[in-house]
Amino acid sequence: MGLALHRLRENITNERYCLCNPALDPALLARLKPHPPAPHRLHPANFTPRRVSPKMGESSFNAEAVPSQPAFNLTTVDKWILEQTNETFKKHDWEDLRRIIESNKLEDFKRTPTELRKYLEWTAGIKAQYGSITEYLMTNRLPAAWGRPPFTPTSTVPLAAASDYTILLNDWPYALAPGITHIIVWTRTRIPADDDKGDLLPESRRLIGDFVQRTFVDELGPGGADRVLWFKNWVALQSVRALEHFHVLVKDVDHDTLEKWTGERPKGKRPWEE
Repeated sequence: MGLALHRLRENITNERYCLCNPALDPALLARLKPHPPAPHRLHPANFTPRRVSPKMGESSFNAEAVPSQPAFNLTTVDKWILEQTNETFKKHDWEDLRRIIESNKLEDFKRTPTELRKYLEWTAGIKAQYGSITEYLMTNRLPAAWGRPPFTPTSTVPLAAASDYTILLNDWPYALAPGITHIIVWTRTRIPADDDKGDLLPESRRLIGDFVQRTFVDELGPGGADRVLWFKNWVALQSVRALEHFHVLVKDVDHDTLEKWTGERPKGKRPWEE
């Protein structure tokens, strides 16, 4: 158990690991719930606060957020996020999102320190209650008519039949600047991907691009192309591997339009507050 916990903690900030591993024991995940370390672990005699690298963001160091002698290995990104406060954490602006997507550095997407911790807690609770994130989504968010995986889609061509996809707001968006909304398109038709990395094939990229164009960009009218971005995580980064989906980010879109697309209006509360 000690080795398993050690290995799991190495991946704690890549919350996708927690979601896409159905074999994880919910009780083990529950042990990851953040708790204040003992004072002697935070401030040993030789403790010296480390400054955050400017490359990671010009924000102040929250010394008490990370134990100086942690019981598990923390990655650089782990430390950077957990050393921040919500006030000093720099959210993704539109140009940053564009850079990440165009360079395909999708692992650079982040959540705020608070939402990262809450996301891990929520995930542990959902897995304990439902057994998997897939089961939670099928029960609460996705069309009942889809049944359970493996699905039998109306069309084998991705996004060709309206009954094979659904568009929803993301309950757990990344740390986005005001005015940016995170949407997920879920589909029960498999989208062909490269076998080695799991990245999109050229034809799949074209199909999704055409769908995004007619569904979102065209609806926004002139200048719409400058207000819409999309990406699909390759397999290693996917949150829920059993359910095919890709992400759409839109800028400065009113609530009525968002409701037209998704059937729901943005909520004022986060999932853990409901």
